[in-house]
Amino acid sequence: MTDLIALATLPEAWAALVTLIIMEVVLGIDNLVFISILTNKLPESQRRNARRIGLGLALVLRLLLLGTVAWIVQLTTPLFEAFGHGFSWKDIILIAGGLFLVWKATKEIHHNVDPEEHPGELVGGAVKTGFTAAIFQILLLDLVFSIDSIITAVGMTDHLPIMVIAVIVAVTLMLVASGPLARFIEANPTIVMLALAFLLMIGTTLIADGLGFHVPKGYVYAAMTFSGLVELLNMLARRKRRLDRAMAGENPAADASGSGH
Repeated sequence: MTDLIALATLPEAWAALVTLIIMEVVLGIDNLVFISILTNKLPESQRRNARRIGLGLALVLRLLLLGTVAWIVQLTTPLFEAFGHGFSWKDIILIAGGLFLVWKATKEIHHNVDPEEHPGELVGGAVKTGFTAAIFQILLLDLVFSIDSIITAVGMTDHLPIMVIAVIVAVTLMLVASGPLARFIEANPTIVMLALAFLLMIGTTLIADGLGFHVPKGYVYAAMTFSGLVELLNMLARRKRRLDRAMAGENPAADASGSGH
């Protein structure tokens, strides 16, 4: 307790905490988009519980991994070398997670483009999935993103309490944002395709990182932000066209009723 009080009086500790929270939230966007798309495949009554359980398990998993942080750091030790690159457990996990994301995003894009080829796998216009399968897939991606974020956090601070607080705050914010984000994605079908494209890009960057080709996260999130803003403009333009058509449809009717008197 004395150590925690002493740590709380250090300005650099607070700076590290704020930085870590921001980093955890930003890194959690990938996970949140995946969870939103996946839980929207479930029946309406199960979606909220699936998001809560998925993010709750993510929190537990990250806290458990923080308890073994010394072992997590060792995951960066090369196991073997191939093609001039030393592969560690971290690289293998990133490549496996990236391949899973690429496969999942490609499958979802295929279903969205050609839904008639899989009529038995659709429910409410979306690819249906089971509750247990959804939780398993969420936990699998949580593991990949958790290891990546914890290794990054270890490079920013040596204080475990700061890491724990940052993880708890970040996952809590993700839990609060998960519902609105999932509803927004469901209400805007074009956003679904954009989000799947994001997952495809994130999976590709994970594979590249695992192969030793580091892609700065800032480039990825800048591209995502730009694409999101362009899609927002498209949504506003579509809404304006719908309003214009609705008004144009009302005026002729009003004129016709007026001319009949």
